Amino acid sequence: MDENLTRVEGAAVAPRHFRYYDFIMAAFVAILLLSNIIGASKPSYVTLSGGTEWSFGAGVLFFPISYIIGDVLTEVYGYARARRVIWTGFAALVFMAFMAWVVVSLPPAKGWPGQDAYEFVFGNSWRIVLASMTAFWAGEFANSFVLAKMKVWTGGKMLWTRTIGSTIVGQGLDSVIFYPLAFYGLAGWPPEQLMEVVLSQWFIKTSWEALLTPVTYVVVNFLKRREGVDVFDTETDFSPFGHSKG
Repeated sequence: MDENLTRVEGAAVAPRHFRYYDFIMAAFVAILLLSNIIGASKPSYVTLSGGTEWSFGAGVLFFPISYIIGDVLTEVYGYARARRVIWTGFAALVFMAFMAWVVVSLPPAKGWPGQDAYEFVFGNSWRIVLASMTAFWAGEFANSFVLAKMKVWTGGKMLWTRTIGSTIVGQGLDSVIFYPLAFYGLAGWPPEQLMEVVLSQWFIKTSWEALLTPVTYVVVNFLKRREGVDVFDTETDFSPFGHSKG
């Protein structure tokens, strides 16, 4: 390990200010909200050889970036600080859902032609909202937990194994929970298409993580050098509801 880094082990560390932590949190929340607003409900497809169409959720192109940021947070700052960011993102999702419900429910001004389109884009049912929140909560905490544990097991070596390994678990949970819970039994979502979307989401998200591994290395190494810290969660309380002084 770089001699300029402080290896922090244990359940919590003394409070300190980090230069980049708040910016990373803001990026995480922004990508999370935009992915849910813009891409979560739209199925798209690619044409495979032989003319077969393979369906996938459009949000998959950008949502995995939030998992990469989650990996960076846990790797550099530790599980406890990543947990704080996950809860911040969850609170933002709750507010987004509430705001969308209020705005869509307000009666439109007479003659305004956009109400139907507004309801179609932003008027998600509470079933979809609940599915999104549940999948995010379970997937992100699983991702952070697996990465933190693997970091201790590997002694901080082979970063790629834990970024990809944690993504397989976290993104798998996210995909398996969200799409069936949100769309199973609805018109336009036959079971075979739903299964295609779940599998393609899982595969594409994990592939994104693997492809962006070099970028993850660069960002992690930069942050560790600039922040001067490298947290190992050897005695951390991994409960999602735990508390840390860090």
